[in-house]
Amino acid sequence: MSITRETSQFLEVRNARYGEIFLLSPGQGGTLRAEVYNTTGLNDCPPERWSALDANSLAREAEVPAVWLNGPRFWLMDRITVFQVGDVRSFQGLEARWVAAMDLPAGFELSGAGSERFYKDVTISRDTEWLFAAGKPAYQLLDPDGRTYFMQAYSHIVDDTLTMDALPGLGNRLQLPEGWIYREKIPERDISLRTVTGEAHILQDEFENTYMLLTQ
Repeated sequence: MSITRETSQFLEVRNARYGEIFLLSPGQGGTLRAEVYNTTGLNDCPPERWSALDANSLAREAEVPAVWLNGPRFWLMDRITVFQVGDVRSFQGLEARWVAAMDLPAGFELSGAGSERFYKDVTISRDTEWLFAAGKPAYQLLDPDGRTYFMQAYSHIVDDTLTMDALPGLGNRLQLPEGWIYREKIPERDISLRTVTGEAHILQDEFENTYMLLTQ
């Protein structure tokens, strides 16, 4: 696989549908190494193609121990700028581009209700800037130390009826850990989230909506 320093921008992506394919291999110390491929900019993750994907056969085709299908999802920022891109691959007819690599902690459960992986910070290697436009709602998690995580995408993995219009009331459905807060906030200025030294910190809630830490 080739990775190049190349800038690409995706505009007006708020509520755009996408999917991710994780190619999983053993990492160091019991971790899982994930190479992440994303459909953004190539297609809108068509439901019929996404639902037809078979993780086991994809793993055999990619010659990796396992594949995790992470989607469909819907972006919540307004612009994405990518500074490092990789190859485009076809996964049983669905095109996706390499966007990131990440190490999942030992014992990390990829799926399942009641999993302890929710609200746990994970580091992902990528070089990306996300822009949340002023005057548009942003959905955030605040941890007990006051750190702010912006919801980057909501998911249809757990609840396929979830819509952007339902996000203001999502906090009433979340089983937040003690000291955590979910809120809607409309920023008065554009908010830019840029990875620091090529790393981003992300986490998920129990609906598998994904959030990124604000580091500025």
